[in-house]
Amino acid sequence: MIVESVELKDYRNYEFLDMKFNEHVNIIYGDNAQGKTNILESIYMCSTSKSHRGSKDREIVRFGEDESHIKLNVLKHDMKYRIDMHLKKNKTKGIAVNGIPIKKAVELFGIINIVFFSPEDLNIIKDGPSERIKKAVELFGIINIVFFSPEDLNIIKDGPSERRRFMDMELSQLDKIYLSNLVNYNKVLNQRNKLLKDIAFAPSEQLMETLDIWDMQLVKYGNLIIKGRESFIEKINTIISGIHSRLTGGIENIKVSYVPDVDVNDFEEEVKNSRQKDIKYKATGKGPHKDDLIFLINDNDVRKYGSQGQQRTAALSLKLSEIELVKLVIKDTPVLLLDDVLSELDSNRQNFLINSIGDIQTIVTCTGLDEFINNRMNINKIFKVTDGHVVNEN
Repeated sequence: MIVESVELKDYRNYEFLDMKFNEHVNIIYGDNAQGKTNILESIYMCSTSKSHRGSKDREIVRFGEDESHIKLNVLKHDMKYRIDMHLKKNKTKGIAVNGIPIKKAVELFGIINIVFFSPEDLNIIKDGPSERIKKAVELFGIINIVFFSPEDLNIIKDGPSERRRFMDMELSQLDKIYLSNLVNYNKVLNQRNKLLKDIAFAPSEQLMETLDIWDMQLVKYGNLIIKGRESFIEKINTIISGIHSRLTGGIENIKVSYVPDVDVNDFEEEVKNSRQKDIKYKATGKGPHKDDLIFLINDNDVRKYGSQGQQRTAALSLKLSEIELVKLVIKDTPVLLLDDVLSELDSNRQNFLINSIGDIQTIVTCTGLDEFINNRMNINKIFKVTDGHVVNEN
């Protein structure tokens, strides 16, 4: 799988950009705040329809302009795909695949599957299908990307919401059924919470009967999410143990433990028992939206008892496990995006990460072509970024 090119127009600090990537290692370097991460963000946008920074569309559109455009060209199994995204300041974004508009952003999931790898994480169309796209499921698996940013190094010590987000993002890209269940669960959860507020202010028999219906839907989709997460973590554990053992020279054993807020066998009863409390607090207190993960190193909770180095090593092992899992599921190599993450790793972890890249197309951002990059990574294409302008240096 290869990202062939990306075109940007009025995107962040880019008036216009047309970048063509090499199928192996691409380096994007420059000083801070020049626009390096914006390029990776645009690729991420074409996978999830959202910014990994949590930015709103109007914040992405270049200052002084009303709209922004992204065009991403991808080659997978000798098939070409073009994703066009039209961002607007005051309207819903427009998205098309191979020239065919899609109605909902959720349909974009699975076209590009991303694992975002950044330093923070260490702390946690012209050719191609032209038939009309009718369902979101038809788009799954076109592009698979692993994104590693500094934020990823924070996943161990950050709050539970980041660890749930990790599970949901990866599962949504690899499993279209899980994504559908997650979307439905979140809809039900929002509707139930709204109903709880209505009941708290003006209770009635009719509202309570409606609550019964939402409770059934909550349990139905919630149990499917719990089972999906259980299976996902089981697969991660079959991969991560070997990676972490090699990374630590065999002195540490790691296990990722899934901690569901409720058991599938007890969920219905738990919802019933917490109903009055839910009405009092006007929010649903039980369900997979409260789940968490625990990372155990030699049977100790690394979040509570591990050093910062151990937490970062565990985060790196998790990211590398994502790469291997994506390979296993899609029977192809993903595209790896490294957003200034190498500077956050010591030499041993740097070497391990580089040796793990193998034949994966990799796009790296960094502040300079220092000795480490020149001597340890075979670079196929180099771009220098200066204030929203990119120059191909080879």
